[in-house]
Amino acid sequence: MKKFIISGLAIIVQLSCWCQPPHRVKLQKEIEKLVIGFNGQVGIFVKSMKTGKSFSLNADSAFPTASMVKIPILIGIMDKLQKGELQYHQEMVYKDSLLYTGVDILGSFKDGEKIELSKLLMLMLTMSDNTASLWLQGLAGSGMRINEILDSLGFRITRVNSRTPGRELNRDKFGWGQTTPHEMVSLLEMIYRGGIINKNVSARMLRLLGRNYWDEAGISQVPPNIFVACKNGAVDESRSETMLVMAPHGPYIFSIITNNQKDLSWTPDNEGWVLTRKLSQLLWNYFEPHSGWESYMTVDGLLK
Repeated sequence: MKKFIISGLAIIVQLSCWCQPPHRVKLQKEIEKLVIGFNGQVGIFVKSMKTGKSFSLNADSAFPTASMVKIPILIGIMDKLQKGELQYHQEMVYKDSLLYTGVDILGSFKDGEKIELSKLLMLMLTMSDNTASLWLQGLAGSGMRINEILDSLGFRITRVNSRTPGRELNRDKFGWGQTTPHEMVSLLEMIYRGGIINKNVSARMLRLLGRNYWDEAGISQVPPNIFVACKNGAVDESRSETMLVMAPHGPYIFSIITNNQKDLSWTPDNEGWVLTRKLSQLLWNYFEPHSGWESYMTVDGLLK
């Protein structure tokens, strides 16, 4: 009797595999093939908003957020705006003590110069300005408050680490923030579906995320007439990008994050960015097979 049951279960498992649409199995295999030989760790999660089907690779492993942490910071600011504790066009006064050394636009301001909160958000999301981002993190109520919001939304891994008491060990391991590809896709999906605070707040966040200056990675492999909401990030050993692509035959979201890369270069042909472009190109061609569009940029980061 036991032998019969085991055989029956085996048949069911085999049938479930055979019933998988061939094109879905093919995409999963293509994603796995993309990362072969990559010198580092890679996590990927892809989800169709039309069908709910997903594809993954190390999608629940923790990775550095790099600048993708600015999406949680955005949520923290929107929480303050919704409560009336901040105003979208509120005038802010820049102080030299806010400077985060680098090449940021805000860092070129003189002490006492004024700037609207809305423009700080633009600098954080469009230009990935770190000085603006750290200022906004403080205005949001600190990393502790942002993490409370993330926890209330059901996120267990995605957290702000930098300048957040009690998260020093996580900061040493992951840097400014940490997340998983799966949670980044879920976070952007919640925004897309109007599930962060309310539909109007989510709509404003989606609009803000649709103005990315850093468009030579995954975004470069999507036609310019297609709306894309995204945030990417980079530190020496990690490259990352999470994108919502409003494709004609149904929106899809994907997140790719690398870590412990051997390629530490800051040129367009960095191995992490090349992999990101390859994945973005693969997904566009999968979801829009008859598009015929070719990017102005090769997957190796060269302009045609």
